Order: sequence, then structure tokens, then C-alpha cells
Amino acid sequence: YTELREYLPESFHLLLIASPEKGGQECMDGVVKLPMPMKGYDLLNTVEMILQSMYRRKKKRKSAPREKKPEEYIVIRQAKAVLMERNGMSEDDAHHYLQKCSMDSGNNLLETAEMILTIMEQ
Repeated sequence: YTELREYLPESFHLLLIASPEKGGQECMDGVVKLPMPMKGYDLLNTVEMILQSMYRRKKKRKSAPREKKPEEYIVIRQAKAVLMERNGMSEDDAHHYLQKCSMDSGNNLLETAEMILTIMEQ
């Protein structure tokens, strides 16, 4: 199981169900050990614990702010420039407009900027 764990991505977890002498005593990241013999509720509780841990990590990754690439800043600046030129907005007004459209549509700021550029170029 240790060799298998080394080849799996970090997001994978292994549930090792074995007798204490077969499972070894060392603890490895991403491996949850359940000793034999076991009760059914122990298995269910352990799987539930693993799932909750995975959901927490996934939620934490999603909530972490993502770094924008320089190309993304360029597209957003271009969309603001088009809004400022065509609608007579200030830069702050254009940025707030992009943010509001982004929140209203459920898209991120880059997607909204790209949509505005596509619409305004027609």
C-alpha cells in the first residue's frame, strides 16, 4: 500500500483495512488505517470522516483567491477602456459595472470582460 500511495495524487486517500500486524504501525499521509476485525459502524464512520475531510479541503481550495495572469489583467483593462470610451464612464464606474455584471451573471470578472469586448466590437 505504501508504494501505491506514492503513485497516487495527493487528493486521493487510501483506506487500509488490515490486521494490526499486516498494516504496520507507521502513519503515512493520505492513508487511513482501520484494524481488523471491525464493526460496520466503524467502517461507515471512517468513510464519512474521509469524505468530510475531502470536502473541507476542496472548499478551502475553491475559496482561496486565484492569482490572475497578466493576460487576464490586459483583457479586463481593455473592457474597462471600451466602457469608458463608449459610455463616458470613469475607470471606477467601469470597474464597478464589470463587477456587478459578473456577480449578476455568475461569471468571473475575466469572462464578463471578454463578453463585453465581444458585444462592443459588433
